[in-house]
This record gives sequence, structure tokens and C-alpha cells, in this order.
Amino acid sequence: MKDALMADTFNFTKTDLERLKAPKTRALTYRDTKEKGLSLYITPAGSISFFIRKRIRGRDERIILGQFPVMSVGEAREAALTARSEVAKGKNPNAEKHKLQQETTFGQLFKEYMERYSKPNKKSWQYDEREVKKFLSHWYTRKLSSITKHEVQKLLDKITRENGLYQSNRTLERIRAIYNKGIEWGWEGVNPALGLKKHRERSRDRFILPHELPLFHEALRTEPNPIARDYFLILLLTGARKTNVLTMQWVDINWEHKQWRIPDTKNGEPVTIPLTETAMSILTKRKAMAVGPWVFPSEHGGAGHFVDPKRAWQRIREKTTLAIWELIPEVAEIGVALRKKLRDEAGEEALADEEVWRVIYRGIQKEAKAKGIDLPPCLLDLRIHDIRRTVGSYQAITGASLPIIGKSLGHKSQISTQIYSRLHLDPVRDALEKAQTAMLMTTK
Repeated sequence: MKDALMADTFNFTKTDLERLKAPKTRALTYRDTKEKGLSLYITPAGSISFFIRKRIRGRDERIILGQFPVMSVGEAREAALTARSEVAKGKNPNAEKHKLQQETTFGQLFKEYMERYSKPNKKSWQYDEREVKKFLSHWYTRKLSSITKHEVQKLLDKITRENGLYQSNRTLERIRAIYNKGIEWGWEGVNPALGLKKHRERSRDRFILPHELPLFHEALRTEPNPIARDYFLILLLTGARKTNVLTMQWVDINWEHKQWRIPDTKNGEPVTIPLTETAMSILTKRKAMAVGPWVFPSEHGGAGHFVDPKRAWQRIREKTTLAIWELIPEVAEIGVALRKKLRDEAGEEALADEEVWRVIYRGIQKEAKAKGIDLPPCLLDLRIHDIRRTVGSYQAITGASLPIIGKSLGHKSQISTQIYSRLHLDPVRDALEKAQTAMLMTTK
């Protein structure tokens, strides 16, 4: 490019732009020979910006396209074409940019969404607050219209890989809801989640199986936190949702009629649950120790209710799982060897420690991995909500009708109860055996 850097016009290339020297006093302007109307200016500080000049509504305006090298020469040429096309349609790109600068950010809209909609209308608003912060906080400073459908899909794909399809679906629902509320409240834009599809979900059918239940009860019996222990027992004895049991108050217990009235449920209607003698016995013992309104008070002595059963739940799941593992002969041998080693190294009292199960549990995991033994997950895949499903499942197993199961669990729709018609195969097996007997008899 002979003397090109001294000319006003030349063919813009990356190499030539990198060779441009910053002026000493005022910005210099150059025009591109390849793309009509594309220009650039370089400041004394060495900053290079692409732009076009157009006459808009009688005024000569400079429309800034972007800065080099963040914007490449090729991108600048495309941007120049787009800007000229916008002007031809009667639009002012500068006005659009100004509008974008004044536009609401995702973080601002989310804050408004929480205060105007989620907190006043959703019992699960804490999940909105927690999950958006976890997965979408990197968008808080982004203008709403700058977030594209492609970006949303890319994020959802990442969440699917790292956190599972259920989390991905919930995130898509939240993005869609936040943008829809923004549009309802006057934001003029397009919802980037529009048209994106959720993953197909399967109804969860996990419950505590008959062979697991006695070992689960034993783990509950030895749970060191009495508040957590009784909490899980009441979950198992009522089939109520975990949040309803956490917020259970003495004022809602009818001792005479042995009933618990839940004034505020997920479906928005109060539910009355009959209390069995076993449940009443647990509540009576807790009442004798009560010092506040909550059946399950804060374990830290505060004024609130019990809020964090997760650590106790992990202990119970691991204890139950350990007990099931040790029913497997090759795993039981590992457990015996670990206990012998503990006894030899620390004495008999080491085996009496209430935390010895944890040492055995971790030891079995390590040894099984080293020996290539695949340990079954047992209760490690069980969630707290599965206790509620367990209650419905055992009602189905013992012959309760779907309407009765639905009523006991506070289901508003029969659809929610349908899952219990397929959770246990014994009645199906019995029916098949009877049919087979009849069919085989006809062949004799």
C-alpha cells in the first residue's frame, strides 16, 4: 500500500489498520475503497472507530459502528450495510442505540419481577431468587434486548450437561416468565425464550421400597438430631409436603379430633390431614417440650422454625445405604475387615463411637472402587419429596383407591394421583399369574 497511510482513502485491511499511526493533535479520518460509505477515524490516543455518515431527517449524522480490533474489518463492512439498510427504512440507528442505553437491564427487570409478581403470588418465590442468582446472574448488567435466543439456547444446553434436563427446563420457564412480565409491564421487545422447547420429562416414580423400609427406620431411630428425626417421621406418617411440615404450628393441631389443618398449601386451598395414633404420640412428646409456636423449632434456638433438614437427610440416606450394601456378601467382607482394622488400631471403644458408621461407609466406597465392585445407589438417589410418594405408594399397595390416595395427599387433580397406579407390580403380577393359570388349565 504505497503512501496509503498518507491518503484519505484506501482498502481497509487488518494489517494496514494496525500500521496506522496516531495523529499528534486531532483525529484523522479515512474512507474504505471496498465498502461504499464505510469510514474510520483514529484519535491521538490511537483508538480506531468505524462509522458511516448519513443524512437523517435533514441532519447529517455520524453513525458509530464499533471499534477496531474488537470489530474486524469484515464485521465493520457488514455493519455498514446493515446501518445503511436501516436508514433506508426510515430508522435512525443512533436513536436505537440511545434507546438501548436507556433500556432496562435483565437484573433490573428480575428485581421488579420478584417484587411485583413472584413474592406476592408464588409460594416458591425463594426458588426463583436462588436459581436465577445461580444460573443467570451473569446477565444482570445486560440490556434486555441484547440477550439473544441463541445465547439462551446455548446456556440451556450447558445447564442440561452440567445440572440435568429438569434444571434446564426450570431455567427456561423462568427466563420466559421474566421476559413475559416485562412485556406485560411495557417493555417493547421480543422474548428470547420464545419458541425454545423444553426437554421431555418423565414422572418420577422413586419411593422407599419394602426391603429398604426397615433399614430406613433403623437409620431414623439412630439419627442424633431429634428435631430432624421427628420431622422425617411426620413426613412419613402424613404424606404432607416438606414445607408444610417444616412450618407446622401447634395452633393447627386439633387434639380432640386428631387432625392437622394446613391453612396454606401449594394448590392454594387448605387441607385437613387425619393424624394416626403413631403421629399423635410423636406430637404429644414434642408438645411437652414446646416453647414456641412451631412443632419443629429452629435447632439453633432462634424464633423461627426448622429450615435445614438436608444434612440429617444425607446421614439417614448414607446409613440406610450402608446397611443395604452390607447385605451383599463381597461388600460385607470389606465391612468386616474395616471393623477389625479399627478394633486393632483403636480398641473396642472405637466401634462404639456413634460416628463409626461414617468411617465404614467411606471405607467401603474406597475399597469397592479399588476392587472394581459396582455399589448400587440404594437410597442415595432418594429425595425428601419421595417420602410423600412413599406414602401414596403404600396406600396403593395395600389397596386404597386412587380417589382416597389423592384426597389424603391433597391432590387437586386426579392426574397427579395416576402415578400410584403403576408404582407397584405385585397386583399386576398376581393378575398375570391367575390369567396364566387359567390359560394353562385349558391346554390340559
